[in-house]
Amino acid sequence: MPQPSPSYFEDVERCVDEIIARVGQRIVLGIPLGIGKPNPLVNALYRRVKTNPDLRLKILTAITLETPKGSSDLEQRFLEPFIERVFGNYPNLEYALDLRKGQVPPNIEIAEFFLKPGGYLNVPMQQQNYISSNYTHVVRDALDNGVNVWAQQVAKREVDGEGWLSLGSNPEITLDFFPMIEAVRRRGQQLILVAQVNREMPFMYNDAMVRPEVFDLVLDHPRYDFQQFGAPNMSVDNADYMLGLQASTLIRDGGTLQIGIGCLSDAIVYFCQLRHRQNPLYQQMLAEMRILEHYGDLVGRVGGVGPFEQGLYGSSEMFVNGFLYLYQDGILKRRVYDSIPLQRLLNEGAIAEAVDERTLRTLLERGVIPARLGEKEVEFLRRFGIFSDRVCIADGDLFIGGTTRVPADLNQPETWAAVVGHGLGDRLKGGIVMHGGFFMGPNSFYEALRSLPEANGRQICMTAVKRTNQLYGHEELAMLQRRDARFINTTIMVTLLGAAVSDGLENGQVISGVGGQYNFVAMAHEMPDARSILMLRSTRESGLNVSSNIVWNYGHTTIPRHLRDIVVTEYGIAELRGRSDREVITALLNIADSRFQPELLEKAKQSGKIAQDYEIPERHRYNTPGRIQARLGKFKKMGLCPDFPLGTDFTEEEIILGRVLKGLKSRLATKGDLMKTIVKAITVGSPPAGALRYLARLKLDQPTGQKDKMIQKLIVSELIAGGYV
Repeated sequence: MPQPSPSYFEDVERCVDEIIARVGQRIVLGIPLGIGKPNPLVNALYRRVKTNPDLRLKILTAITLETPKGSSDLEQRFLEPFIERVFGNYPNLEYALDLRKGQVPPNIEIAEFFLKPGGYLNVPMQQQNYISSNYTHVVRDALDNGVNVWAQQVAKREVDGEGWLSLGSNPEITLDFFPMIEAVRRRGQQLILVAQVNREMPFMYNDAMVRPEVFDLVLDHPRYDFQQFGAPNMSVDNADYMLGLQASTLIRDGGTLQIGIGCLSDAIVYFCQLRHRQNPLYQQMLAEMRILEHYGDLVGRVGGVGPFEQGLYGSSEMFVNGFLYLYQDGILKRRVYDSIPLQRLLNEGAIAEAVDERTLRTLLERGVIPARLGEKEVEFLRRFGIFSDRVCIADGDLFIGGTTRVPADLNQPETWAAVVGHGLGDRLKGGIVMHGGFFMGPNSFYEALRSLPEANGRQICMTAVKRTNQLYGHEELAMLQRRDARFINTTIMVTLLGAAVSDGLENGQVISGVGGQYNFVAMAHEMPDARSILMLRSTRESGLNVSSNIVWNYGHTTIPRHLRDIVVTEYGIAELRGRSDREVITALLNIADSRFQPELLEKAKQSGKIAQDYEIPERHRYNTPGRIQARLGKFKKMGLCPDFPLGTDFTEEEIILGRVLKGLKSRLATKGDLMKTIVKAITVGSPPAGALRYLARLKLDQPTGQKDKMIQKLIVSELIAGGYV
């Protein structure tokens, strides 16, 4: 039975009326994480419920994005022009603004399964309503919470003369909803799907393409289009670069890559580019950093240091802009195919992507197709480009180009000659270089996706999270496609026994969420050639206080110790899988910051987990930030390791002002430096000419009050001290 056409709306308030009319006064709204939220629709619904106490609204989502706001007048001066330029007409979600103010009314509840990292610490409503869930369990948990409206942004386009919608950035949950809708409705549970068309959303092909009929309501008018949330690239520091350099050696050519968002992933991408484009220079860095000297055996077994001749395939819950850089550089180029026999033959090298007589013969000999072809076999051969589109079947015969008719039996010499001579394709079709669940990144990333030619865009498949994050249901195909997988994720802390802390604190406060990290770590242990790699900075700073991120024990765990594998800090690599507790402790001590090694070692000895006479090897006792800075300094002078390796939305002035404001904030927050900084600034005379453009950017070139005059002096003093003027 054909599905009914959706109801279309050009007015958001009428769309809200229809939602309430269909589901009643209790609305449980599910919306995607990140940028897939239909903000104008969500805001209209939120306002309606907020002003009507007879209605109730529960919002289920994750990663609620907000445009940045400065915590001081000076930070606001810095941010306002940047926000206007970078975020444009992006409409903030009104429920998020009320959350910050503690003004969400009692008839509304907001629950998230993944919080914006660090964004909701000490926000009671979000801490209390956080739902701890694996990404692959979100649909189940949403249905258990009674979701009756699922809404998201979509793109639209005519493809091959037909109108399509694309789930764009966020097919990952919605595709998992579709198979469940009929069963949910049979149980008498109301569930409607709502799409809001946004012409700014990149149109993604393959699994993300859906017929409009899958939605019940569609809101479509240009006045509701808005700029996607452009998450700016953050700067990459020395520790990040050392982490990225080491991690890049653990990636095997011809393998599979998963990474997340952030500066650590940017560093990995940067060194993959260097490894591929300027391999001698990359090898020089490895030699001078003594990485292969210390970890050559591990690199030889797990990764590699040569160019990516075969290329990589991306399989990641998050399609970050780094993957697009790898694609453009010819690194992300290993295509996978949704066919178990084809993928197996490709992995074995029995066939290549170029189609020829050998391809067809191998398929016959390996039993992939029978000699006597039917409609199913011909459709398979056409779908994957082994037969050209000129070949079709009817009445038991093959027709080639409309002029040649032969029996559909490859054992017949005339058929074989006709097919090989005129019916084969040139290359396999339908290859995918990237499977992703959702995407988010800077504006340049979205623009690049919108500008991709269709042929390139079809090599990227945005798909269901149950496909990217687990093996269940498609184990054989997934293992073939994800050969030599390297699942690289970041964590906050690691215990000396190998457990990882990634999403929360031991006092119960949630920093972010489990998301897909547990899925990927567990999956690495289920695949024979996969590895889980957890990256973390060895220390963290709070004012003048420095703490170790490698700890003896901690009262919260995201990844249990029995799933320990490879851990990387800026000081080295620890291979933990299958190792004894003693070996795990010694490996992690070797990559800890040396300021904390003695205390950590003593705790291990007190617990009887390491010999009382054990000493950390001499070569690992000099793990200090200064040593890293000295080692990287030479290469930075050569122009390597820039602050923003994948580009930035910040102008040159903003980059420098960012450094100045960060340094100034740190010094003014420290009693010892506070007076020194102020006294030094007071001695500054009239601003030098070189400082005027920075002052103008902050609207401090013509200060009026005493406060602004003092701030101007502080800024000029920092600019001079930094050598910027």
